[in-house]
Parts: sequence; structure tokens; C-alpha cells
Amino acid sequence: MNRSALMKRLATAGTTNRMKIVQKLPKSVVLLVVVGLVAASVGAGIALARGTATPIGTGVVVIDTNLAYQGSAAAGTGMVLTSSGEVLTNNHVISGATTIKVIVPNTGHSYRARVVGYDRTGDVALLQLQGASNLKTVSVSSTKLTVGATVTALGNAGGTGSLTSVTGTVTGLGKSITASDGGGDSEQLTGLIETNAGVQPGDSGGPLLDSQGQVVGMDTAASLQLGFQNASATDAYAIPIANALTIAQAISSGKASATVHIGATAFLGIEVESVNAAAYGYGGASASGALVAGVVSGGPAARAGLTAGDVITAIDGRTLSSPTAISSSVLLRKPGAKIRVAYVDQSGASHTSTVTLGSGPPQ
Repeated sequence: MNRSALMKRLATAGTTNRMKIVQKLPKSVVLLVVVGLVAASVGAGIALARGTATPIGTGVVVIDTNLAYQGSAAAGTGMVLTSSGEVLTNNHVISGATTIKVIVPNTGHSYRARVVGYDRTGDVALLQLQGASNLKTVSVSSTKLTVGATVTALGNAGGTGSLTSVTGTVTGLGKSITASDGGGDSEQLTGLIETNAGVQPGDSGGPLLDSQGQVVGMDTAASLQLGFQNASATDAYAIPIANALTIAQAISSGKASATVHIGATAFLGIEVESVNAAAYGYGGASASGALVAGVVSGGPAARAGLTAGDVITAIDGRTLSSPTAISSSVLLRKPGAKIRVAYVDQSGASHTSTVTLGSGPPQ
């Protein structure tokens, strides 16, 4: 497969003739059997706090996640925004995580973390470390960045748990890309910093530093040669830190919006696919809606009677046009909310069930 066919977004990236196509700067993922790679402040008005005692760490942390529903684990990077443990990272670093552990390298300190909120469109997430105090925070630059400026990317390259750095220059500003995580999901990211710093998978969520060691961006996407999991990128992208902090500020303030999700994520407990030829034999099932490819045992959908092979056609009376419409609908709700799910079983019989949403991993 050529470079333009698959890329990773700190995870992998490639190019077409007209536009950049990248995948989320991949996290390092340890599968059940093998090791692989996947492509996942507070704002300007919040001071980056520092304690009076010697602060712990450097302000940059390692993030390890357990993706229990996917049977895997992942690792990325984060930036400490407050001494009490608010941490900024990419949303794709924590997407799907059932548990999150944050490690302060070379200090012996580690913390469990909860997701305060996230913005899938902006690829930004804010974590809160449990029981954290006196952490060293990152220093944010207020200087305008220019093309040709020297920058350094710092992060958990390769998912080793150690912080490494690579230096390069800014090669572009205000860039737009289409980012893909390798699983079919993609998103448009705009206003990015482009650099030739040699980032690697696992660097996602880490800082892009200026020559003074201050943060100018959050490493998010890069071009990597397919098949070389620890290859360094020569074309990388970072979210300008001011943009990331604006989103983090909204999250910290509890300001939910069409793009910003606050708090726990509602959970239906199914895996869905597009309805295709495999579903056409299911009686009255049509090409609209979403095919239930799998159901979490004991989860909300399973308790309501849904099984693999059913086709969900509507939620709360609203017809579904695609599988993504289900996740979009569920994300608007809170755990404990009830929804009415209309579906067609494999025999063609129509059903409507009330499902009480549970609490699940961030999306």
C-alpha cells in the first residue's frame, strides 16, 4: 500500500494531489496477542498553577488507557495545565478508554484519571487526575509563531513510557487536513501548525515547543510510512495551543455545546455497521438504519432485548440514516436517560424497546 493510501494521525498521514489526508497520531496499542499501533489550561483565562514546594515532574505526562471493549490498550501523551492535575490531550488518545492511568515520568507518581469532557471535532480532551497536587505545569508561549521557526516535539514516542524529543522547523501555518484513525472514522482539522519534526506514534497530545521551551501547539497528526510502526514522520501537524486551551476552558467551565461533551458518556452497548447485502435477507430489513454487529453482554441494549443481526431503524421516533446517527444521538444524552429504539429482527419482525443508557467510554 502506498503512502497516500494510509497514514497515521500521531497517528499516520499521507497526501493526495489536492489535500492532506492523515490519521490520528496513533497511540501505541498493545493488542491481546501482538503489539501494534492505532491511531486520541485550561483556557486563556485560567492560570497555570504552581505550588510553593518543588513541583513534581516536567509538565508533560504519559497516558495509558485500557480499551476493554476492544480488547486492547493504548498509550499517548498529555500536558499538565494545573498543579491539581488538569491534563490536556487529544481526544483520540482517550477515545474508547474504559480506564485511564497518567504517569509522571521519572518521579514514581501515577494517577487514575477521569474525563472532564472532550471535543471530537477539535480533537481535544481534558482530564482530571485523582488525588494529584503540586504538579509542575507547562508554560505556554504568547509569541506569534512564524514559518521557519525552530520547534521541538516532546512525547511518549513508541509508547515506551519515556519522554523523548525531536527538533524541526515550522513549515506551514493555518493548514487544513482530513484526519483518519484507521478505523474508518475521519474528521476535518483546520488552522494547524505544520512541521518537519520527526514525531512518532505515541506523541499524540504532547507539546510542540518553541526555542524557549514554551508550548506553541499540541502534536496531533503526522505522515508515517505504512508498516514501520516506530518510523519518524517528516510531515507533522499540531493544534495551536491557544485553540486547544479555548476548548479546554469551555470544558473546564462545564459549557457543553454541539461539539463539546461534558462529563460521563452515555452508553448503548452495541457495535453497529452499515446495513448492506448481509442484512437484506433479514425479512423486512431495509438499507436504512444500522446493523447491530455485536452487543455487549449485560449492557443496556442486551437488557432491552437487542441482539446481533437486528437492524435499528429509529431512536425516539427519528429515522436513522446511518450508524453514525446512533452515536450522535446517544452522545446528546446522559447516562441513565431512557430512549425508545425501533428495530427489525432477523425474521423481519418489528419491535420497539425502551433502553436505559449506561455510562461508557468517551467517544
